[in-house]
Amino acid sequence: MGTSQPFRHWSAGLRLAAFASFALLAVSTASSAATLEEIKSRGYMIVATEDDFKPFEFMENGKPTGYDNELLVELRKFVPFEIRQEVIPWTGLLAGVSTGKYDVAVTAALITKERVQSLDFTMPIADTRHYYVKRKGDTSIKEIKDLAGKTLGIQAGSGLLQRLPELEEMLTKTGSKIGKVVQYTSYPEAYQDLALKRVDYVINTIINLQSLTTDKPDVFELGQPVSGESYPGWAVKKGNAELLALLNSFLTEQKKNGNMPKLQAKWLGKSFPDLPSSFTPTY
Repeated sequence: MGTSQPFRHWSAGLRLAAFASFALLAVSTASSAATLEEIKSRGYMIVATEDDFKPFEFMENGKPTGYDNELLVELRKFVPFEIRQEVIPWTGLLAGVSTGKYDVAVTAALITKERVQSLDFTMPIADTRHYYVKRKGDTSIKEIKDLAGKTLGIQAGSGLLQRLPELEEMLTKTGSKIGKVVQYTSYPEAYQDLALKRVDYVINTIINLQSLTTDKPDVFELGQPVSGESYPGWAVKKGNAELLALLNSFLTEQKKNGNMPKLQAKWLGKSFPDLPSSFTPTY
């Protein structure tokens, strides 16, 4: 991941407006995404995966691994054409799909109300309610109300940004509000700044934070949930119905043959047998 500095402290309104403008720009400049028929005709499909999003996708000993990458191994067996994979930073993933550069984002992208304007998502591949994580032993944060006025670290372009109003509502009930928000290119950068006391807490999905606190129990401590229902899925360009149907057919088979629950338990710490077949976001 690059070493770019975190984005500056914008107000919530400015941040969301900027990302909405970016999304509209991506749609307006989009090239035509390849249909399933065109993919079959040319003989290959281009998928993009993230480079540093443990435990879903990350690099280990120079090779892509994690939950989504193991599913990708099975997808290669399922489809009648070659799959060409590009491992890239998160910030280029969804924009690359919406503009037709990549056919599929094989990543745990949160399904949000904004994103479904330019992308179609597969059935959920996990349950990813949002939590906060703090430094181990930080007694200034014991519950949600203690987050008031403190500095939050979060990934730029993340679907979690669109869910911050839920935390704002929680804090409003206690007579307080969110403090400064620092946006990062990647979560490892945010975690590093948390450990160095440059931010007070970081918000991510429960799965990612369980992985973090398991790997570094002396550094980080899991907090409480700060959102309602949240699900990730793989993404294709809006309207690419046949390709979406193919991916859903594959994921349905992986659920039925037991491979998806097995991989969930291996990488995510638990399986999710009751995931919905589709999800309509409210945020």
